Amino acid sequence: MAKIAWVFPGQGAQFRGMGKELYDRFQTAREVFESADEALGFELSRIIFSGSQEELTLTYNAQPAILTVSVAAARVLQEQGLYPHMVAGLSLGEYTALVVAGSLSLEDAVVVTRKRGQYMQEACPPGEGAMAAILGLSYSEVESICYDARKFGEVTGANYNCPGQIVISGTKRAVEEAAKKAQERGAKVVPLAVSAPFHCSLMEPAARRLEEDLKKIEIMEPRIPVYTNVTGETVSSPEEIRETLVRQVTSPVLWQVDVESMIRDGAGAFVEVGPGKSLCGFGKRINPNVPCRNFLSPDDLEAILDFQKEASLK
Repeated sequence: MAKIAWVFPGQGAQFRGMGKELYDRFQTAREVFESADEALGFELSRIIFSGSQEELTLTYNAQPAILTVSVAAARVLQEQGLYPHMVAGLSLGEYTALVVAGSLSLEDAVVVTRKRGQYMQEACPPGEGAMAAILGLSYSEVESICYDARKFGEVTGANYNCPGQIVISGTKRAVEEAAKKAQERGAKVVPLAVSAPFHCSLMEPAARRLEEDLKKIEIMEPRIPVYTNVTGETVSSPEEIRETLVRQVTSPVLWQVDVESMIRDGAGAFVEVGPGKSLCGFGKRINPNVPCRNFLSPDDLEAILDFQKEASLK
């Protein structure tokens, strides 16, 4: 019998009104939004449903917002009797995975991700950092380009998403030089509209501040395997989870390794739970033989019920 993996999106997947249909139709989802609002002490749900896209995109709003919507979607699936055998999340999405696995409470997770977003925003002055997606080059080619561009400042691989798509991060000048070298090798380069250079050493101040907050919350052993971005393998003890969440802020996201590890461990299908469809897109590039479906809208519920049932019988 094939195992089902649920995967959760990271920052960038947000859009105005996400999760509103779940909120309107399912009491379970509504309770998630209400719990998040209460834990934060303000109406995050208002920002998600009716705030401006600019307000929602602010890092310290986007991170708890995506987490809340993704947890609400997961709770709806669980209410229908669907459960994953393993979970993982892209960067911020790792917090969602830990909530679904029973390692973090929703309330602690929304508060910590709000602070995480604030710390990451404040770690590097506006305009000094940059990120760009490099399309069409191998991992070794991108690493070589970054090595050559470091004479201009910090630049490194930040997201190893799938074959042919790697995001680089660092100081603005160094990222621009690396992008230029990538284009000379025939790559397509897409500058990312982000507020800070995530997953590189410039985020060290954010990691240290987050470390102090993580010491204050309860982390439990997950009930199902959680695969971390830092190593691509599972984490289990509370101490190990704390350590990897801190390291994740400055370490590259090894998403392709995460997916390959879950497939190695028996995952025969993936469900992307929450806003966006990027993770299913990455999955097709990593292994086209392992199907993936998205869930956010109530209209998708019947299809997901059928998909997970059929996949589990293989």
